[in-house]
Amino acid sequence: MAHYDLEEQEQIDSLKTWWKMYGNLVTGVVVVASIGVIGWQGWNWYQRSQSVQASAIYGVLEQAAAVRDAQKVKAAAGELAEKFGRTNYASLGALLAAKQSFEAGDLKTAKAQLSWAAENGKDELKDIARLRLAVVQLDEKAYDEALKQLDVTHAAAFDAHFQELRGDVLTAQGKKSEAKAAYKAALEKSEGKAGPGRELLQQKLDSLGDAA
Repeated sequence: MAHYDLEEQEQIDSLKTWWKMYGNLVTGVVVVASIGVIGWQGWNWYQRSQSVQASAIYGVLEQAAAVRDAQKVKAAAGELAEKFGRTNYASLGALLAAKQSFEAGDLKTAKAQLSWAAENGKDELKDIARLRLAVVQLDEKAYDEALKQLDVTHAAAFDAHFQELRGDVLTAQGKKSEAKAAYKAALEKSEGKAGPGRELLQQKLDSLGDAA
């Protein structure tokens, strides 16, 4: 038994020595890890909180848009952009507000809202904003600005849409051969996707005749 106690004491002494040498390091690692976990949980909570608040404001914006309350729409969209700009709700709000402004004939506000979404939106929302902004610019006959929006890098899923709109702008400029090339590219990108959209695209191409 005495031998066992001595052996056990030696283990305890070894553990004490090890702890003196590495205890602070181990404690530091544990503290850092704990802070990291707490920080991650805090960030997730913050993100959820932001999303919930942004969702509520977006709901107000939707209701205002439904009754065509332009001032309330602008106010809600502005609040989303200012306070919750990193959420998708801010981009969705800008797109919805731009649609309302466009339909009301307020192209200046529509462009401002779409420009914000094009610069700050994520993934497909950014591409949608650019397409819609180019449509507004086409409507204003700001052809060069529209083409700049369509020349940026975008998701492959939107290739056909970007090419078709590019063809629309070029057609409006009287550049028939370039427009025809854009429409053909759009048809190639939309291959296998039958529907009225593809039929309209083919009609646009056919309307250009044998433009060289």
